[in-house]
Amino acid sequence: MAMQRPTTKPLTPPDRTRRALQDPWWVRVTLITLAVVIVGFLVVVPLIHVFWQALSGGFSVYWDNLVADPDTRHSILLTLLVAPMAVLANVIFGIAAAWAIARFRFPGRTLLVSLIDLPFAVSPVVAGLALLLLFGMQGYLGPWLREHGIRIVFALPGLVLATIFVTVPFIARELIPVMEALGPEEELAAISLGANGWQTFWHVTLPNIKWGLLYGIILCNARAMGEFGAVYVVSGHIAGRTDTMPLRVEKLFQDGNNPGAFAVASLLTLLALVTLIVKTILERKARQELAEAEKAAKEP
Repeated sequence: MAMQRPTTKPLTPPDRTRRALQDPWWVRVTLITLAVVIVGFLVVVPLIHVFWQALSGGFSVYWDNLVADPDTRHSILLTLLVAPMAVLANVIFGIAAAWAIARFRFPGRTLLVSLIDLPFAVSPVVAGLALLLLFGMQGYLGPWLREHGIRIVFALPGLVLATIFVTVPFIARELIPVMEALGPEEELAAISLGANGWQTFWHVTLPNIKWGLLYGIILCNARAMGEFGAVYVVSGHIAGRTDTMPLRVEKLFQDGNNPGAFAVASLLTLLALVTLIVKTILERKARQELAEAEKAAKEP
């Protein structure tokens, strides 16, 4: 009598997916260890070193380096002025550009998307040089601006323009996929019910894109506060007038004032850490809201 071979039950798709995700333990341990070592060496250790150097002379010396020096105080206040102005301009432009790109098909749409991504491809130094050649004293508009007493480069407007240029993609690029995924149905429904454009925007569009908008604002603000290349070119590096915090760190380090340089750098690091914390909180709230919406949709 022939022996009957045992039959194996074919794997269902969920079983195949589960087995494919179950790597050997040594693979998981190796990859996790490698990731932790790389992040620790490239991110955590430099951050610890920045705060260690900043506080090496004690908290009183650290505080004096931030407050006692008038040029450092001015650089902090200037950064806190330039960054919000750039973010506000990008919020207005980003919402308008995302709405136009996501809702309409028009000649030049692809070109507009490419121009929005241009700051990712162009060096910030090149962007600053372009502003200098356009608005500088020897630039195309320089003589006319000088005749009318308007200063762009080596002044606050130049810093804001340079910061706006390098941060243009962040908000627009966050909102375009969000608005394309949402579609225009709710907006069309609001308009058909008698709402005007502003009412539709404030009560329909803005609530739907709020998480993407806040996420883009956080990224834009972080990039604006840390910008160096473009701002360096158009600022003239004038202490007490056009030095932002990144420029002040470089100047203090070149002057041999390492405690002062690390003190300002630590403040920039703290702002970055706060940005990451806010980003994490927003992502958690967005996931909770999405889960609640999916749960409400499943309920009869």
